Amino acid sequence: MSLDAEQLRKDFPLLERTVHGKPLIYLDNAATTQKPVQVLDAIRDYYLSSNANVHRSIYALGEEATARYEAARDRVARFIDVPREGVVFTRGTTEAINLVAQSGGRSFLRKGDEILLTDLEHHSNLIPWQLVAKERGARLRFLPVRDGALDLDRLADCVTRKTRLIAVTALSNALGSVTPLERFREAALSVGALLLVDAAQAVAHQPISFASIGCDFLAVSGHKMLGPTGIGVLAARPDLLERMPPFFGGGEMIREVWPETATWNTLPWKFEAGTPHVAGAVGLAAAIDYLDRVGMKGIQAHGAALAEEAAAGLLKIRGTTLYGPKPGEARGPIVSFTCDGIHPHDLAASLDEEGIAIRAGHHCAQPLMRRLGIAGTARASFGLYNTSADLKIFLEAVTRAVDLFRSLRRG
Repeated sequence: MSLDAEQLRKDFPLLERTVHGKPLIYLDNAATTQKPVQVLDAIRDYYLSSNANVHRSIYALGEEATARYEAARDRVARFIDVPREGVVFTRGTTEAINLVAQSGGRSFLRKGDEILLTDLEHHSNLIPWQLVAKERGARLRFLPVRDGALDLDRLADCVTRKTRLIAVTALSNALGSVTPLERFREAALSVGALLLVDAAQAVAHQPISFASIGCDFLAVSGHKMLGPTGIGVLAARPDLLERMPPFFGGGEMIREVWPETATWNTLPWKFEAGTPHVAGAVGLAAAIDYLDRVGMKGIQAHGAALAEEAAAGLLKIRGTTLYGPKPGEARGPIVSFTCDGIHPHDLAASLDEEGIAIRAGHHCAQPLMRRLGIAGTARASFGLYNTSADLKIFLEAVTRAVDLFRSLRRG
């Protein structure tokens, strides 16, 4: 199942621009994706035709805005296969995980409980657990990586009768490693632990089904899946959300309020205090429509093929080291690497001069970088609009940069 990336590029106006006089080659999709004109049009149309506050407006415009906002929730629910009352709009993955940690952690965690994470986690799936573990007297445990992949042989040893929650990424933003979620579901079920999946990277690049994964919580960000910034989703089992206290307080999340106390709205609005990002939800729904039209299986195959080709090409450049999956192993559309004697930031700056945007640094995964014994990596991450021509230009530019820095070192 293939897709026509050349044709899809025409939907992304920003990709037509130049940088430093060169055509833009955008390979930082793990940080954020570009937006198709269909998403931009949906947001523009909302503000031009339906903008109003939602839920409490007793007039036509307000009812239209509410209908579009709640239709977006329905669209998300169908896309990731979760009940609509389990779809809580957030600002992004970070807020979604913090919601579970702060609200759920205070409900479910007791002193001595254990939270299992992995060495691959983004800081967004680490820091919230550090905070709540310290508050509740819980202990963090970590499944290590070995040779760039999770050491699944150690999983059984890391899960104990004290394990209360497992929080794991579906796709590493730093290395491109794909997590076998079924192994973590089985591990969680074996001890009655909850399972949270950070799907920030995976949701735009592979089919994701909350029901099929069998998790309890799942977090995504709109801007990493062709949607706008400032909108994301916590997908959760409704029965768990019912048992959790509100995360934020304010308007919309209440049913009745007295001077000394209040009662809460029904799900999912109990967790959506204040005026929501209506235009963001409308844009996210348009992004999902776009992804569905292209086809998630085709997107997955396209990204993996580009990453595989990139990995093979980088290994041909002398002094280049790959981190994460080896060629031929399962990987997402991300390739992480270093070049001997070149700081990743210098390499990224050199590529920028040629109009190529990649990421360099620790990728919000400092513990992982320490585990690997490096300060950071250069990272190329691919989207559905990237082509083999983009990849060819990227590999040629890395080769020139390596030659340039090598010649400078020789003086």
